[in-house]
Amino acid sequence: MNDTHVDVAEPDQRAASPAELSGLTGGAPLASDTWLDRYSGALMNTFGRPQRVLVRGEGCYVWDADGRRYLDMLGGLAVNALGHAHPLLVSAVTSQLATLGHVSNFFASPPQIALAERLLELLGVSDGKGAAGRVFFTNSGTEANEAAFKIARKTGRTKIVATDGGFHGRTMGALALTGKPSIREPFEPLPAGVVHVPFGDAEALRTAVDDETAAVVLEPVQGEAGVVPAPAGYLAAAREIATRHGALLIIDEVQTGIGRTGAWFAHAADGIVPDVVTVAKGLGGGIPIGACIAVGDTAELLGPGSHGTTFGGNPVAAVAGLAVLHAIERDDVLGNVRTVGRHLEDGVHALGHPLVSGVRGRGLLLGIGLNRAVAPQVAAAALDAGVIVNPVNTETVRLAPPLILTVAQADEFLAALPKILDAAGEDG
Repeated sequence: MNDTHVDVAEPDQRAASPAELSGLTGGAPLASDTWLDRYSGALMNTFGRPQRVLVRGEGCYVWDADGRRYLDMLGGLAVNALGHAHPLLVSAVTSQLATLGHVSNFFASPPQIALAERLLELLGVSDGKGAAGRVFFTNSGTEANEAAFKIARKTGRTKIVATDGGFHGRTMGALALTGKPSIREPFEPLPAGVVHVPFGDAEALRTAVDDETAAVVLEPVQGEAGVVPAPAGYLAAAREIATRHGALLIIDEVQTGIGRTGAWFAHAADGIVPDVVTVAKGLGGGIPIGACIAVGDTAELLGPGSHGTTFGGNPVAAVAGLAVLHAIERDDVLGNVRTVGRHLEDGVHALGHPLVSGVRGRGLLLGIGLNRAVAPQVAAAALDAGVIVNPVNTETVRLAPPLILTVAQADEFLAALPKILDAAGEDG
């Protein structure tokens, strides 16, 4: 018998900060340009050269590698609902990760179950005793829409009606739903059967939807098209049309959901009950999570073996979602969204700047329309002025700040805006 003993080293339990792991400590701080050069050598060029390298955030502000502070009026593209480093979110995620980080979909965890129940309650399909719906958790909005696509296919029909200008994600199924030919066409052939009609045109929907239609897919506000809200009565008409033909109504709330428009779900203002609702972005407050929520009999269409995910419903992501929902409710964040959103909209109008054609949107998802195609110049001038905004198209600047943005911070943006617009106008 071999009695050879092998010593096994004890694991090193010393803590390491994110800064240490990223190489931000232990020497002279690296400037943004150095980081950007390293970025170009290591990452695929899918986004172009980043505008800045950000190293930390607090509330509605972020700091870059050169130490400069910015007012974040984009919120990580409507993701950072509670801003940056929110104490409740940090505490919840840290505690969960120290308890149970990941278990795979062979097992369940209390945060996963509790978050699903809470979403059904907020959607209005649960009375606390039982749920007339079911939730499938994902890691992103595009994955939530992929799940919705598969639910539609499980009806036995293959035709789906979506809208021009709609954006539903970059994976192949979600891309097929997306009404932007410039990003869709390079990857064709995509999953077949999707028909696109003009957004907001109820008559076009009536013409396109028939008894062979599996689903109608709509956004309450088209964010990527320039922050374009659905006209009054449009979602209600879509609900009636889909029901008449036995089709599902799928509402994509990836950007508008979880308080972004001043309500838990933007479609609630239209008094409808969709068959499927997809959410992501703000749900995790910065932790990747999405959800596909199906109502009534639609919730039974995906069964064992018909769909799956490794990370969806992860305990850490789920507890982040619970923390975000708790903070929004506890701190009346929905009321803040409505108040500050109106303040921003009124403030932009009150400037009377000749470059501004108007303001569109709801709550804290707003698009500042421009009279000239200089939105990229506006965003660049804003960044130079210490403000982060998004040129969603050439004539629209998108605002999607943290939902905790204060009136004072909105005024900080409004005070800076005239000079930003002036600078962009000169460059244009």
